[in-house]
Amino acid sequence: MSSASEAVNVRLLDREYTVGVSAEGRDSLVAAARVLDERMREVRGNNRMAAVDRVAVLAALNLAHELQQLREENAQRDREISGLLEGLQRKLDGLIDAR
Repeated sequence: MSSASEAVNVRLLDREYTVGVSAEGRDSLVAAARVLDERMREVRGNNRMAAVDRVAVLAALNLAHELQQLREENAQRDREISGLLEGLQRKLDGLIDAR
């Protein structure tokens, strides 16, 4: 069940943006905005004159790269778990057949 969208104000590099989000997603969106703001500030560093769009793109690229790495790690972990489960299933089948 989805609820109606509500307007939430977030601040990124001292600029305010209004975003529509469900009530259930509000806290997550605010947390994500904090992460993005921190990343944008890291990218900008001491260069206060850096173009906001460039800072935003570089921060987004860094976050997307991290997300891709996590996806790859999860896929690898899923493959490992699948292999372990298949091995356990074969052992169980062998024990049942041995009866």
